[in-house]
Amino acid sequence: MAETLLKTLKAGLIGSGIQASLTPAMHMHEGAAQGLAYDYQLIDLAQLGLTPDGLPGLLERAEAEGFAGLNITHPCKQLVIAHLDELSDEARALGAVNTVVLKDGRRYGHNTDWWGFAESFRRGLPDADLFSAVQLGAGGAGVATAYAILTLGMKHLTVVDRELERAEQLAESMSGLFPEASVHASSDIAAAMAKAAGIIHATPTGMAKYPGLPMPAELLRPEHWVAEIVYFPLETELLRIARQKGCRTLNGGGMAVFQAVGAFRLFTGREPDAQRMMRHFQTMTG
Repeated sequence: MAETLLKTLKAGLIGSGIQASLTPAMHMHEGAAQGLAYDYQLIDLAQLGLTPDGLPGLLERAEAEGFAGLNITHPCKQLVIAHLDELSDEARALGAVNTVVLKDGRRYGHNTDWWGFAESFRRGLPDADLFSAVQLGAGGAGVATAYAILTLGMKHLTVVDRELERAEQLAESMSGLFPEASVHASSDIAAAMAKAAGIIHATPTGMAKYPGLPMPAELLRPEHWVAEIVYFPLETELLRIARQKGCRTLNGGGMAVFQAVGAFRLFTGREPDAQRMMRHFQTMTG
């Protein structure tokens, strides 16, 4: 009987300062559970002494080494687009790529961040009022969360950012993509919160290295739902106070897991077990 050799599937994550990332562990644990030989590598610009200008060379090296794909994170999600052959509709709409499939000499750009947030929200806050919400943050993560919540049917979205111009740009782009919704920028968070059913937090505030609250605690009311993207720690100050006030909450873990679920599917062509990946993630963060 001929011996079957199990070919190792290779993938990686390109970004800067990513040594604490849980993405490799999530991919390789699920790969092992499915009987795959899966090698997922961290390709850290900071560790390699590279700037984002090194991105083209890293893509070429990954192709030469037979990688199935790459995840892309800060600061390369926009920069990578110039080096790709095709984009999914969502990646083109968002102007950001977090997943690149390498196949038959071509590079295909996808965005699983928005789907990760949408799937987490759908499962974690299934009956949330989608009439109106405030989103804090209009950066790269905010583009994905805004796209996600509008895809889920949000009627009125107010974007608040320390840089009003950035909030206005996001509101304008989302208004073009979702003409049936009302998307506006504002610098008056108190007025926006007074009319909102929920809050989406899409800034780094609350992360271990950026502790604190992204907004005054007194603006939270028990009837608000609060969706967080920060997952390190899972229990941010915002979520802790929101729960104390009786708000329904969603931590950032689901977005982290489901973006990996989407990328695993694209890299391997297999359907991942999302619940198994969530349980594994919880063992790493709990």
